[in-house]
Amino acid sequence: MARWVVVWSLALVSFATGAAAQAPAQGAAAPQVAPPVFRSGAELVSLTVAVVDRNQRFIPGLAADDFAIFEDGVRQDLSFFAASEVPLDLVLLIDSSASMADKLKTVHEAALGFLRSLRVGDRGAVVTFNDGVQVRQALTGDLSKLEAAVRSTDAHGATALNNAIYVALKELGQTAKKAGNVRRQAIAVLSDGEDTCSLMTFDDVLAEAKRSGVGVYTISLRSRVDAPRRGVFSTALYSMKTLARETGAQSFFPTSVNDLSTVYSSIADELDHQYAFGYSPKNARVDGQFRRVIVRVVNHPELSLRTRTGYFAERAARLPQVVAQAGTAATKQDR
Repeated sequence: MARWVVVWSLALVSFATGAAAQAPAQGAAAPQVAPPVFRSGAELVSLTVAVVDRNQRFIPGLAADDFAIFEDGVRQDLSFFAASEVPLDLVLLIDSSASMADKLKTVHEAALGFLRSLRVGDRGAVVTFNDGVQVRQALTGDLSKLEAAVRSTDAHGATALNNAIYVALKELGQTAKKAGNVRRQAIAVLSDGEDTCSLMTFDDVLAEAKRSGVGVYTISLRSRVDAPRRGVFSTALYSMKTLARETGAQSFFPTSVNDLSTVYSSIADELDHQYAFGYSPKNARVDGQFRRVIVRVVNHPELSLRTRTGYFAERAARLPQVVAQAGTAATKQDR
């Protein structure tokens, strides 16, 4: 048990230290126009929304008046709205367990292509997981550091998938509260198997995901032999689908490591087309209850949206007891 306390504590310290000490890379050209900065209050609820048509093509050019946001059935007033200008914090979670040994070279190249899609003002982090969780690079805008972190990955050990997602979710949530700026936040997690050694359960991870507001894009790499047959239930695949859906993201199930570049490109495309909202809830009670959020595009029932399903009305997220001891949905407009 003490071992996991040390691993998670070091992971969180590494994240926090890296995020607090970030500075522009020396010699990097300064952007001519700085990205806008949106300040968030303690009670501000932030949402990222992807809008697609029936062919899953992204719909750009919508304005604030095109959207309606409801919390527990009550329409809310927007505090801010932005179309793709809000900077992004992206955590790349890479399975480095023994089963990934023959795939890592291809994984590295696909991950590097994904990280190169980050724009000025965006930050990335690289976290790997096997028996434990290793923060290879905390949040930074320095692409060379991110590339070095990806290439430093080797493969051994078991798969602590839930632990890794939980650590990343927890720290991104804390980083957002400390910064005071509104930033889009996303995790892209890649694994080729089921969790084999985590202390955290999937329920722990899902609860923290709902609290954090971070979009979790899940990539479950399956061989054609291991791919589940139609009608056969898979707990692991169900968990990954649920996590992505509840956080307003997408789940992917490629059957070849060579498909990863296409998957990462799809995620980057969605992140590039997100709208960002913020509102102060009309229900000001901080009662710890889950508030269901629905976003609609006014007068366009044919469009679908991806955003998180809601949030917990809490002032501060709490660590589950196991950590103390051991260490949305696609919203259809016709609803």
